[in-house]
Amino acid sequence: MKDLAWGIAATGGIARTVGAVIAAEPGMRVAAVGSRDVTRARELAATLGAESAYGSYAELCADPAVDAVYVATPHAQHLEVAEAAIANGKAVLCEKPLAASVADTERMVRLAREAGIFLMEAMWMRFNPLIRRVATDPRFGEIRSVHASFGFSSPYDPAHRLWAPELGGGALLDLGIYPFGLAQLLLGRPERLAMTGSLAPSGVDAEAAGVLVYPGGRRALVEVSLRGAFPNSAYVVGTGMRADIQAPFWAPERLVLSGPSMEPEIHELDPADNGYAGEVREVREALAEGRTESAVMPLDESVAMARLLADARQQVS
Repeated sequence: MKDLAWGIAATGGIARTVGAVIAAEPGMRVAAVGSRDVTRARELAATLGAESAYGSYAELCADPAVDAVYVATPHAQHLEVAEAAIANGKAVLCEKPLAASVADTERMVRLAREAGIFLMEAMWMRFNPLIRRVATDPRFGEIRSVHASFGFSSPYDPAHRLWAPELGGGALLDLGIYPFGLAQLLLGRPERLAMTGSLAPSGVDAEAAGVLVYPGGRRALVEVSLRGAFPNSAYVVGTGMRADIQAPFWAPERLVLSGPSMEPEIHELDPADNGYAGEVREVREALAEGRTESAVMPLDESVAMARLLADARQQVS
């Protein structure tokens, strides 16, 4: 079987990180890099051992040597690149959030499904083995509560992607997808949510906190901020067991499980088995099996998350 050949769309930090994981993964290689700055594309292509570099995302997506495209552009450009990749028959792994709006998310999913092309949101947290353990261990019983925070202090700069509305800025869209995503993974879709927060001068949400309410009184307490440092850890409480997830909870290297009838268990991550590796392996396995969606990160859950974050953002406004 030939190596899965990837095209990397963008040259920022996350593109370099995931590109390096792909280049190191058996059975995969980076074939091409695309950017609006061809000099940056050539530099990253040389670093990752790619044969081709392009000064546009359209050229990257049209390259016949590319099997799958990893979209690592700012949120607001995700749809543009994914649409071009889908039109060229390329599988797509798109950074989270899948798109900057509900409408764009729904359009991307619809295009992929109509074309029969694989599409997955790159929610690497779901592929972290420690998070997978929490999601699948039956000793939790019924999970009753999830607490998660993600916050850091970012100097206000209206031109920076975190603060610029035209680039999909704001704490909820960029950071909130992790605590909301942990709740979604463990508790499903909430019946309702109640949020509070504040806006930056540019109009994006600078911070938000609230409760997601599920049937039977189950709940998730979430908090995100661009204005202050939070613990960035999480804990999960079930009727039979508790999990304390070390910071950063979206990429933990240590997990402690405890309960009334058990000695505490400490689980540590194998550095070679992180979430980035898991998500690119999922793409390869899906394509080998002829699947167009992931069971670990289903497209319906990406759409549901887009709607949930939009609802939360509306309450903060």
